[in-house]
Amino acid sequence: MTAEDNGANLGWMIFIKFLQGAVTALIPCGLNSITQGIVGTAGMTRQVSRNEMMNHLGTAIIVFTGSFIAYNQYPDIGTLFIVSPISCIGVVYFLSRIKPDDIDHDAARGLVLESDDSAAASQEAFKAGNLLQVLRDPVLLMFTLICFLFHTANGCILPLVMQSLALGGGRYGILLSGFCIIVAQTFMVATAKICGENSALYGRKSLFLIGLFSLPLRCLILNGLLYIRVQHGSSLFLQIVILSTQILDGIGAGAFGTMYILVTSDISGGTGRFSLALGITTAAMSIGGTVSGYLGEALAEDLGYREAFMILGLMALVPALLYLFCMPETLPTQYTPGANAQKVTTNVEEEKKRLLSSRNNSYQV
Repeated sequence: MTAEDNGANLGWMIFIKFLQGAVTALIPCGLNSITQGIVGTAGMTRQVSRNEMMNHLGTAIIVFTGSFIAYNQYPDIGTLFIVSPISCIGVVYFLSRIKPDDIDHDAARGLVLESDDSAAASQEAFKAGNLLQVLRDPVLLMFTLICFLFHTANGCILPLVMQSLALGGGRYGILLSGFCIIVAQTFMVATAKICGENSALYGRKSLFLIGLFSLPLRCLILNGLLYIRVQHGSSLFLQIVILSTQILDGIGAGAFGTMYILVTSDISGGTGRFSLALGITTAAMSIGGTVSGYLGEALAEDLGYREAFMILGLMALVPALLYLFCMPETLPTQYTPGANAQKVTTNVEEEKKRLLSSRNNSYQV
């Protein structure tokens, strides 16, 4: 609302974005630590899924509201920026409704490992792990690298899609940009639900891989669609098809947003360093997204949109292949379903037992 024409107050805008980034960085760690402190590690899968569903649904509603306001008030669109502050009032209100006594701070830090079976519940309490040992955990380091590489490839895809649809479109361009986000966020709701219902059944890895490989597939499809547009010209149908590729964004980012929290919780389980581990992976995502913003725009400007999508798609294969070949299944075996449900494989269970055993030797008193 305070932006001026031709970047007259660019310094102020950069400062505002800096504050926004600093505040936003606190949310994943704080929200998920509170969640784990309330429901425990055994309840994280279901609750993280619900949290992400509500997150994406809320985002879709806010973007729809903002797009509607901007469409009707174009070109004076400053009013749409009051939507987020109004939403924040609700966030503060409901956050204040959480009673501090309802939060188990040991569980919030990942100090307590629980069992889903309340009749045979057993807890293994550990002191907080040595900071350097946690930071040297090869699984955490590999996962952090994957988070960085995925967001380096993915962060700029949505802006590039929005630009390819909206440039020169005036108020219709704003509406199309809004629908890009709405379509993706709507499918993220469904993806988060599927991940919550099935990650304990099939393991974290298979669902995470679906999300990771959806990005290079999305880039390949976008490259082909833009080739068709260059050869045959644009049309409403082609615009709709390009917009529909956001379904794959809903699958990829929806799976990643849910599963990276669960995988981080799995990796840091019993160390008492869940917030630290989540801060590291979230920081890697943010840095990757920042690099992606510059990289994607530079590629599009210098080489063109088709070439940018092709290069970003090849880059997206790297984290997907790393996760496929270098990351173990992280789902703790005590959280797999009972005998009547399909469990993760024996090799996966043995790998996880080995990882937990090595950590227990380092952290247990």
